Amino acid sequence: MEQLREQLENLIASMPDEPDFRRKLEGLYSVYPFNEFEYIISTLLGRDMLSLDQYLEMRDSYLERNAFLYLFEIAGPRTFGEAWAQSHLKELVPDLHKPSKKLDAGYSGECDLYLDGKIRIEVKASRAVDAHSDEPLFVKALASDSKKDFWMNFQQAKPACCDVFVWIAVWRDKIRYWVLSSYELEHHRHYSTGQHRGNEGEGQIHIRRDNITDFDAFEAHSNRLVEAIRKAYKRELKARTRG
Repeated sequence: MEQLREQLENLIASMPDEPDFRRKLEGLYSVYPFNEFEYIISTLLGRDMLSLDQYLEMRDSYLERNAFLYLFEIAGPRTFGEAWAQSHLKELVPDLHKPSKKLDAGYSGECDLYLDGKIRIEVKASRAVDAHSDEPLFVKALASDSKKDFWMNFQQAKPACCDVFVWIAVWRDKIRYWVLSSYELEHHRHYSTGQHRGNEGEGQIHIRRDNITDFDAFEAHSNRLVEAIRKAYKRELKARTRG
């Protein structure tokens, strides 16, 4: 959004009637889909200050920079963190299955997905937003190269209820994945317990600009998630046996 606004600001600054145009913008009443950007762009096109080819190039560039902005418009945290995240992961890894009594006779809602009929997986998702903004999510959503402080919270994590955690982090232009064993989460220096009073065995991890590199060892590419999950499961078995 910052880059698009800068492009338009440069064009507005070249208008011979810039002060008058800015006064019109200040008094502009917007109703979706007619808004400030639509008014500026249509005016620039009408005055031949922006060609159709330039507009299309600007539009394509914006769409590329904001490919995942729509995910910030999902209002409910549960809808995003559970419904979208689990469906997205299953699209990337078709071998994943929803748990059931058939797969595990003792299952009672502890984990989100199963792999190979035995690897219990908990999925957590969060979105990178400006840590100092009170705007709606889609307004304060950040690009992966933004220099602003961000804050993501992977919460209600229960290491005892799964073997592997898959974290999904969403920026406006990028999605990143971390895969770690339950033991690795439970013993990570950034993991904190006691998120909610009375909820034993539950904790959370905050990922910020100043600690995100501490999770580099767990990052996985979208086309290598199956391999990453199986490797994390092996590390989990080894750590628990050793422990």
